[in-house]
Amino acid sequence: QNTIFTILPKATGSGLHSVGMNAAVRAVVRMGIYVGAKVYFIREGYQGMVDGGEENIKEASWESVSSMLQMGGTVIGSARCKEFRSHEGRLKAAHNLVQRGITNLCVIGGDGSLTGANLFREEWSGLLEELVQQGLIDEDAVQKYSALHIVGMVGSIDNDFCGTDMTIGTDSALHRIIEVVDAIMTTAQSHQRTFVLEVMGRHCGYLALVSALACGADWVLIPEMPPEDGWEEKMCQKLSATRSRGSRLNIIIVAEGAIDRHGKAITGSVVKDLVVRCLGFDTRVTILGHVQRGGTPSAFDRILASRMGVEAVIALLETTANTPACVVSLCGNQAVRLPLMECVQMVGRQEYCSQDKATSFLFLSDCRSFENNLKTYKLLAHRKLESELPHSNFNIAVLNVGAPAAGMNAAVRSAVRVGISEGHKMFAVNDGFEGFYKGQIKEIKWADVGGWTGQGGSLLGTKRTLPAKHVEKIAEQMRAHNINALLVIGGFEAYLGLMELLEARGKYDEFCVPMVMVPATVSNNVPGSDLSIGADTALNAITDTCDRIKQSASGTKRRVFIIETMGGYCGYLASVGGLAAGADAAYIYEEPFDIRDLQSNVEHLTEKMKGAIQRGLVLRNENSNENYTTDFIYQLYSEEGRGVFDCRKNVLGHMQQGGAPSPFDRNFGTKISAKAMLWLTKKMNETFRQGRVFANTEDTCCLLGMRRRALVFQPVVQLKDETDFVHRIPKEQWWLKLRPLMKILAKYKTSYDVSDSGQLEHVVRNIQPKESDPSGAM
Repeated sequence: QNTIFTILPKATGSGLHSVGMNAAVRAVVRMGIYVGAKVYFIREGYQGMVDGGEENIKEASWESVSSMLQMGGTVIGSARCKEFRSHEGRLKAAHNLVQRGITNLCVIGGDGSLTGANLFREEWSGLLEELVQQGLIDEDAVQKYSALHIVGMVGSIDNDFCGTDMTIGTDSALHRIIEVVDAIMTTAQSHQRTFVLEVMGRHCGYLALVSALACGADWVLIPEMPPEDGWEEKMCQKLSATRSRGSRLNIIIVAEGAIDRHGKAITGSVVKDLVVRCLGFDTRVTILGHVQRGGTPSAFDRILASRMGVEAVIALLETTANTPACVVSLCGNQAVRLPLMECVQMVGRQEYCSQDKATSFLFLSDCRSFENNLKTYKLLAHRKLESELPHSNFNIAVLNVGAPAAGMNAAVRSAVRVGISEGHKMFAVNDGFEGFYKGQIKEIKWADVGGWTGQGGSLLGTKRTLPAKHVEKIAEQMRAHNINALLVIGGFEAYLGLMELLEARGKYDEFCVPMVMVPATVSNNVPGSDLSIGADTALNAITDTCDRIKQSASGTKRRVFIIETMGGYCGYLASVGGLAAGADAAYIYEEPFDIRDLQSNVEHLTEKMKGAIQRGLVLRNENSNENYTTDFIYQLYSEEGRGVFDCRKNVLGHMQQGGAPSPFDRNFGTKISAKAMLWLTKKMNETFRQGRVFANTEDTCCLLGMRRRALVFQPVVQLKDETDFVHRIPKEQWWLKLRPLMKILAKYKTSYDVSDSGQLEHVVRNIQPKESDPSGAM
């Protein structure tokens, strides 16, 4: 095809970059070359387009985007450009593009960059006419390059663009914030200090709110929700009450744009002075600043940017003269395309909501999700007085089952606090079903789960024991503690265990209570859910390790690394980790391979290594093949690559299961568990008859899973047909559609199915009523 693309990082507006832009650039370049297009870099954003010249507008090659996946910033530069805001500047830019036959732009930036691109597109035909009049181009060029097509990708750490769940760079910025918070919490506990953390967000408080949710901060101040008059006293009362219950630290998070009801700025220094003056606490302020924009992109941002980049190329291929400029984005796991100007017009608007004669502001960038995050934070951070709590007289047990997964503790904390807020008595079961039948059950209070969000592993303890052999003893414990509902957090064993308890209902009435499972496993192999708590943390561990392993070969001779990942028979970690780390191949059970495939991969890598490529990466899922082991593949590559490259192998093992949970897993665990508890409350009320809860229908024993764009409760009985019980995996897995993408970016000639690519949709404003269910948008 003769289509020509160009890459243009964030160029107008703030002129700032976001981590993950390089992954997007790499994806567009390689996908563009894959479809037969010429691809050009435009360096220094719109400034390079206006200035022109060989240095500023340069054709990209496959190798020119090698080894940039793990790099922060943007390697082709980003800059403010006042000249592009003028008609004369855009005329120069149009001339420079026409000279090279460029009529398709992929713009990576914020709302300012994308608005500028759309204006440029609207003026395009007029600009060409002016160039003809000035004698700079001829009429043939006007006919040949009559339309300019634009597709945008949003790069912004603030997540302040309407229409997408996450913008490129947001997750990485959250990683930087949470790393700092985790480090600060240790010193704060040691010295009994209060820390005020000021994070970016001049107009959007997403980073502040979500990081507060992820670390369990005592207080958060954001521009969208100026606090009510008298907030100073309320905050100090909350901090004092927390200390009086034995806590040795307080964390307050402030967005840089936070204001009060009268428009007065609330800075970190203002909050510190307030705490010192009113409470006398030893208080420190930390302003993160541009640390949030730096560092290595997270696994989530690499995958997001790669998927968006490929989708942008497909969108450009499908554009016509009548197609509006669009933005590619991700909603849940689904790629979507949204009209650019519909999104831009939403950003920056503010709605004035009258409540108690005070004015509050609600930012309209995905406000439904934003308000949901805010309500969830309030539900978990602010403990109600005993007199304010409803009295349900219901008892709920929560337990972890299976292998540990980072984020389990955040899920337990959320469940306990939401349950208490709903008026229930919460019971913690230690060591899964094994602890259940042994009677390791005790009541757990609000303060008992303080500080749990950042803890890895399972603080409750977890075992793989299934309940079938011990149902009689478990029923006795259910009866003894009058358990009216069960929340099980775990992996495939939790799924099997819930089905066994459901089957036991016929014999034991004690199991005729609402039961729900929340998926938590690094393998991400639970049927009924696209994502599981813990998988994101494991992906980051794999990606970080692969980065370090590849870096270890820097400056040495050409080298290929063979890496073994966990996952049982599920190839999620190997496949998606391979996409995030830039692997050349990933061997998994779900996609059978033989010696011919191995030989073809070796030859492909050998050919690449003879060129400019210095390092190769091959991932293998631990149970991908009984005979083609990691050692076998290592020896094969070593022998066949002799004289071209040498090999090293590494088995990552349980490091993928350890470590502090990622921001994504903390928040996913928090929100999905809160939704599960609200569902249990509803089901207990619905099934309460003659002084007891009695639930014996299929829809009262469910798995709560992420399906494409929404969290869905699914009866476990209905998931049986979707399950391969022998290999402990779902029969259909959404991420297999990402496999061709990884191969294309590794320079394989393979087919790419565009049937699942995004369709043009429209931005929908959806503001929740004030008293709505806080789980509604989860």
